[in-house]
Amino acid sequence: MGSMRTKVTKIIPAVILTSHTMGLGVIRALGKMGVPIFVFYYEKFDFGYLSKYVQKKYFVPHPEKFEEQFIKQLVDNAPKKNRCLLIPVDDATVLIVSKYKNLLEKYFIVACTEFKVTNLFINKEKTYELAEKINIPAPKTLMPKSVHDLKSYKKSIIFPCLVKPSYSHRFVEFFGKKMIVVNNYEQMKQAYLKATEAGMEVLIQELIPGDDTKGYNYNSYFWNGEPLVDFTAEKVRLSPSNYGVPSVVKSCNNNRELRLSAQKLLKAMNFSGYSCTEFKKDERDGFYKLMEVNGRFNRSGLLSVKCGLNFPWIMYNHLVNQVKPNPSNYKSKIFWIDEFRDLHLIFCNHSKSKFSLIQFFRPYFGKNVFAVFDITDPLPFIKRCFDMIKKLFKGIITILQVRFIKPSALKRSEMSNVKCEK
Repeated sequence: MGSMRTKVTKIIPAVILTSHTMGLGVIRALGKMGVPIFVFYYEKFDFGYLSKYVQKKYFVPHPEKFEEQFIKQLVDNAPKKNRCLLIPVDDATVLIVSKYKNLLEKYFIVACTEFKVTNLFINKEKTYELAEKINIPAPKTLMPKSVHDLKSYKKSIIFPCLVKPSYSHRFVEFFGKKMIVVNNYEQMKQAYLKATEAGMEVLIQELIPGDDTKGYNYNSYFWNGEPLVDFTAEKVRLSPSNYGVPSVVKSCNNNRELRLSAQKLLKAMNFSGYSCTEFKKDERDGFYKLMEVNGRFNRSGLLSVKCGLNFPWIMYNHLVNQVKPNPSNYKSKIFWIDEFRDLHLIFCNHSKSKFSLIQFFRPYFGKNVFAVFDITDPLPFIKRCFDMIKKLFKGIITILQVRFIKPSALKRSEMSNVKCEK
């Protein structure tokens, strides 16, 4: 299998950039193979850095807000003798590491694409332009540059539709959601203005009908235009439903149509490395429509490991030991569960869901792997629980303040604060 530990000549540390869900998956996948793990993280709510596999951890500045300081920290903490493997795991770190790749390659073996390739998948406008150019099915997408453009699109848009960011990770950081669903022109205009006021470019995109189970991931390790190993999974649930991130994903057999579309796009990008290309099947015409390309490890990365394809190890062994992987079989009908997002879905949004309790809990009793919980590596799960409880407690306090503190008391408190500041 592609994940087997064969022909290894040397083991060097892997430096993982960020340690939330995606990062934890890579940490465990490589740590279980005996790779020493160093972690650089920039969010206090990360939890993967507490994994038993992590030997060194560093809290660093935000890679995009303080990119020079971030790069300096990487360089200053790079091993003096042998280069480590540097793996950026989220969009922000991929973008900055690819931008400084020439510099960083003096200190690390860098596991990401060149910046011109990175920009093709990070910038969704570029992604959809390329897809259209090479005839990859995708939702109808418009790219407004002004309110005047919105007005000109008004007659051609079918509502509801989506207002989506060109750079997803920045939008999520600012608004806490991946996209905005709008039902009419005024809502679309307000969403557009709100995003542009925050300095973000957005797309207006057709909404592909169909429930969460119509989404698919094509995961692959590409090199020089050739798909060396690939793996397909289908989405079972999103949290929140319809427009959220996956909370349950199931491995499935490779689909020829989906596979050919993804490979054609990655080849056109001149992509090398690991990626997750997302599609949604359009029930109106039966085509798989391109959603996005993630040119880094995805949230459900531990699913392929559980199924017999350890993609982080495949990449590590290829880049460090020049061992070219071969196509491999994998197990299907195995579930990956983000237990925190999924349980939030059932307790907070079950009234809006289309599944029964039996359907909901079925993945928990089948063959599965959890995003965070692992009895052999418990600290990330404990940290995640603590953070969730802390967030819940703050929410309760806010609600109580709004309901029970009299407006006059709030005003007196505000006046007191002003006097103190003076």
